[in-house]
Amino acid sequence: MKRAVGLAGPLVGLAAWTAIALGIASAIALATANAEPHAHAPGADSHGAAPVDPSAPSTSTAPLPLFDAPDPGSYELPAIDRVGPHDLLGISGLPERLIEIGPGELALVSFVYLSCDEACPLSTALLLQLDRALAGDPALAKRIELVTVSFDSARDTPQAMAELHDRMAPRGRWRFLTAKNEASLRPVLADFGQDAVWIPGGKNVPDALRHVLKVYLVDAGGAVRQIYSTGFLDVRLVLADLRTLLPTAP
Repeated sequence: MKRAVGLAGPLVGLAAWTAIALGIASAIALATANAEPHAHAPGADSHGAAPVDPSAPSTSTAPLPLFDAPDPGSYELPAIDRVGPHDLLGISGLPERLIEIGPGELALVSFVYLSCDEACPLSTALLLQLDRALAGDPALAKRIELVTVSFDSARDTPQAMAELHDRMAPRGRWRFLTAKNEASLRPVLADFGQDAVWIPGGKNVPDALRHVLKVYLVDAGGAVRQIYSTGFLDVRLVLADLRTLLPTAP
């Protein structure tokens, strides 16, 4: 991954970036709630996604769900890849393990950068919905860790990630990480198979980053059990996957 020199400031302020993520989450929750009733629709049972804050601004109209989530346990999620342990920086500025889970636990890992105003707020909106949904299922929540990692160590400092943490106001285990520098992040991206290419900007245009939106479901052994991209960022599907892999509380 090659970084262009002379990075400019963020394309969108953190407050606006957060508003986009909150708006997407609110719009998705509203669209899902207004869809035709089905087994896993929010409100139908305890497996649905809990609504996000109704006061959150809505910046778009989300489409109605195009599919119904499968019943937990009716399918399998074999390992499709494997990742090793990595150390990055937490919001305190101190080193933290990228994934901090034990046996019988799962992690969902998302890579973002705070000057992104498209894919990154979308994946963050999914984790926000999931965080709120898990708050209604404490037995499952204590076995799930959400991790948001920044691509952009130069601009997304631990302090910036701490502010994002505060704005998201996690109700469960949701950690926010960045890297000391690009060199320390590069092996992490390579291990996960997460592409990221910096696009040089012009005279008055900041550099930008192009990447494929991916959210990784990883078990305690480092096995990647699912990779969610744009068409599958549905909290109902993620919850079904979590309950398939963790069918009973300990």
